[in-house]
Amino acid sequence: MNPWQIHQARVTRRQLFGKSATGIGAAALASLLGRQTLLGATQSDASRADGQAPLPGLPHHAPTAKRVVVLWQGGGPSHVDLFDEKPAMVDFAGKDIPESVRGTTRLSTMSSGYAKWPCLPAIKPFETYGKCGMRLSSMLPKIGGIADDITLIRSMYTEAVNHAPGVTYFMTGAQVPGRPSMGAWLSYGLGSETDNLPTFVVMTSSDRAKTCGQLFFDYYWGSGFLPSRYQGVRFRNTGDPVPYLTNPSGLSREARRAMLDDLSELNAMHLEDYGDPEIDTRIAQYEMAYRMQSSVPELLDFSNESAATIERYGSDALNKGTFANNCLIARRLLERGTRFVQLMHAGWDQHSNLYTQLADQCKDTEGPAAALVQDLKERGLLDDTLVVWAAEFGRTPFGQGDPNKPNGRDHFGKAFTWWMAGGGVRGGHVVGSTDDFGWNITDKPVHVHDIQATIMHLCGIDHERLTFRYQGRQFRLTDVHGNVVREILKGA
Repeated sequence: MNPWQIHQARVTRRQLFGKSATGIGAAALASLLGRQTLLGATQSDASRADGQAPLPGLPHHAPTAKRVVVLWQGGGPSHVDLFDEKPAMVDFAGKDIPESVRGTTRLSTMSSGYAKWPCLPAIKPFETYGKCGMRLSSMLPKIGGIADDITLIRSMYTEAVNHAPGVTYFMTGAQVPGRPSMGAWLSYGLGSETDNLPTFVVMTSSDRAKTCGQLFFDYYWGSGFLPSRYQGVRFRNTGDPVPYLTNPSGLSREARRAMLDDLSELNAMHLEDYGDPEIDTRIAQYEMAYRMQSSVPELLDFSNESAATIERYGSDALNKGTFANNCLIARRLLERGTRFVQLMHAGWDQHSNLYTQLADQCKDTEGPAAALVQDLKERGLLDDTLVVWAAEFGRTPFGQGDPNKPNGRDHFGKAFTWWMAGGGVRGGHVVGSTDDFGWNITDKPVHVHDIQATIMHLCGIDHERLTFRYQGRQFRLTDVHGNVVREILKGA
């Protein structure tokens, strides 16, 4: 074929999608413009193309969680200091952790060449919390207050030894960037329950002293090879939470509506010619931004929140950009229909400031996290809202720094702890255990892919069946791994 024939064939192929009566672009525009059908598209076609309805066949089974909030604790909280009590370490303090325990564990380059491995016990005592008798650090009294509502997983493990690969691993199922994030997968598969707010929202915060230099990369909430309409919308900490929500000076809301209507028609014409799903995304983003001009100011207006609620979230609850403020906004998003909320907080990377910064981190974050669980419970939302407190890994049972007086801990993926609450998760329960040094898992190991499979299961999804074909193969969040952790599930 000559170049002109090739061009004609390409255009015809695109027109097959762009001009089809049930084409994604036509259906999307129909859904956005008052849910009226356009070019003969059915109402169900329009709803699915706009991302509102689930994919056909989803959910695969009755979900126990309709929405998810991930409280990401970036940097790696120390499991042996906070969640996994090891009395034997007290008697072993300062002595090298035996080689028989250490084995061939992969460690970061900061400590893999150490000649000494001084055992460092928990820096604060543990206490008993709840009717279940859960043992947690005395630095976590507020989390202790919800002990009967959470499942503590003391047997998490990962292959990642550095921050960005570790975060990317949980968020996307691979240590290398490029795949869709969990929130994008859920948005793609299950659709949306709200027209006026994004299905997937991300907020970030950091410790007061900015001691943790870890960055938040946008691929942590990206859509990868899924259409970009499914990526997370990041709320900023300064200015408008989302850019361009405010009309330029002199432009009325009516004028903006008229402009968007004209722009939608132009984009629809372009979509007919090319059938590019990113044009479809562009249409949806313009419309969502218009709706958010009304919904976001109302979302962030805390005047109807009681003084008791504000006090529960802590002194930072009204300070924009703090973890406490983000937790309060998260609850308001969840009750307004946002399906997936991802709070990312940095500050747990205690290489050389363990004795000061760990307590500060607990003080700033454990209260708001517990408040969110309690708030959801009191409003009748916890039963079908899954709360996940998570991090990329834990920290070493040996001390980092001067072996005679260590003041930090390095990254550690061989064993660490997460907790979960609500959404069909057992309360007052502990899964898994580690050895006397918190080094090796001795019961019920839970891999990153296992927890992904479990979260998907709670949301009504068989993780092996929600796939997307890309570059010749079917991809899924859990790659080719993962098993549902039944011990976490209520009624198990």
